[in-house]
Amino acid sequence: MTDRIETKFIHSTGVDPLTGAVNVPIYLSSTFHQKSLDSFGPFDYSRSGNPTRLALEETIAKLEGGTRGFAFSSGMAAISSAFMLLSSGDHVLVSEDVYGGTYRFITEVLDKFKIEYTFVNMTDLDEMAHAIQPNTKVIYLETPSNPVMNITDIEIAAKLAKANGCLTFVDNTFMTPLYQNPLALGADIVLHSATKFLSGHSDIIAGLAVTKDEELGNRLAFIQNTFGSVLGAQDSYLLIQGIKTLGARLGQSSESARVIAEYLHNHPLIEEVYYPGFSFHPGNPIHERQAKSAGAVLSFRLADKKSARVFVEHLRIPVFAVSLGAVESILSYPATMSHGSMPEEEREKRGITDGLLRYSVGLEHSDDLVQDLNQALVQVARRNGLSIAN
Repeated sequence: MTDRIETKFIHSTGVDPLTGAVNVPIYLSSTFHQKSLDSFGPFDYSRSGNPTRLALEETIAKLEGGTRGFAFSSGMAAISSAFMLLSSGDHVLVSEDVYGGTYRFITEVLDKFKIEYTFVNMTDLDEMAHAIQPNTKVIYLETPSNPVMNITDIEIAAKLAKANGCLTFVDNTFMTPLYQNPLALGADIVLHSATKFLSGHSDIIAGLAVTKDEELGNRLAFIQNTFGSVLGAQDSYLLIQGIKTLGARLGQSSESARVIAEYLHNHPLIEEVYYPGFSFHPGNPIHERQAKSAGAVLSFRLADKKSARVFVEHLRIPVFAVSLGAVESILSYPATMSHGSMPEEEREKRGITDGLLRYSVGLEHSDDLVQDLNQALVQVARRNGLSIAN
């Protein structure tokens, strides 16, 4: 019998072999005593390896079906370290509507190392294929994308990459291994901002990476140790605890997100809802083939910034903040938050308008969340001289 993924989330770390403790011990030590001048033990310095962090890294590798896992001090540290596998003169192909922090790293840091890049609409496979250059080494994608929830076919992108001698990196933050497994679809590295759903409690900053094969894992291990932006033992422990409850948390949040998406879709003040669970979403057939759920994040567009401001000011339940994937619902304004580092012209090209809001649905009762949305939209209507039913 093969354990299902929800069971694996609970038991992947196992129990402590020395004591039988059901929770991984927190090894708060920067250095480790060595018994011999000639041979060291498995741990010598916590930048290079820590037992608590190793338990986390082995767990995420199991859950993503990879060979090696790596824990970093943030999602951007994981992404940046993966890009450090490139060399001067290489070229990377990137999802057009990538997370703003990734966009900033590519345009303002990779450029300094003379690594070339092209942003493409990866929902268009022809456009992606024609954008590949002789020096292209990586195809980097998010699916669903942040924040407009575009869908890229991971399997086709990976086949295209392999045919051209490229690696495929996939940011799997929104779906997590509960709902999507990029390595099984042909990707080479899967990346997470583990701050989000994997942790789930808005209490740590963390990033994870998993490699498909051992050779690539060895290369990334060298970068991790050399670059040094590793996750500490305390945060590694907290992340392990968060992962254990992911199945229950994300399952409930995703069901509530479906209810909210349907409500917003039918509301006269909402111009568009970006949610891959809709049958009419252009990427829905691909998403249903490669993922098990539409997830717990959606975006929607009001008419303008004025309407968005009124809406935000009158909502009671969600936290208005950056980030996502927590037990509390979080409402974000991408234009100045997740994509504030992206120039306005570039945001507009990607549909990140002044009326766009992103909603990460938490564990509150869905009826309360819908009622809260409704009363805030009533206020928007009043400020715009409109009349809608409560």
